[in-house]
Amino acid sequence: MIDLNKEKLELNYPCKWTYKVIGKSETEIKKAVKETLDQREYSLKTSNSSKKGKFLSFTLELLVHNDDDRKTLYDVLCKHNKINMVL
Repeated sequence: MIDLNKEKLELNYPCKWTYKVIGKSETEIKKAVKETLDQREYSLKTSNSSKKGKFLSFTLELLVHNDDDRKTLYDVLCKHNKINMVL
């Protein structure tokens, strides 16, 4: 069996990367992504909602330039107070 924790992700940068962004309000999620990404070009599409409609998920796709860029964007999105989770 392969231990994925020991494997390094090999990507050819720049490349398109997709994040799943989860929160409670469509308006707040859109605002949070716009604030976070500032002038960067991205695509944000509604993806799913929880069974009771409490949480909404969005597919965020954008060009990442290197490994640090990809990880930094993840961290910044995760820390935003209007975003509940990023996958």
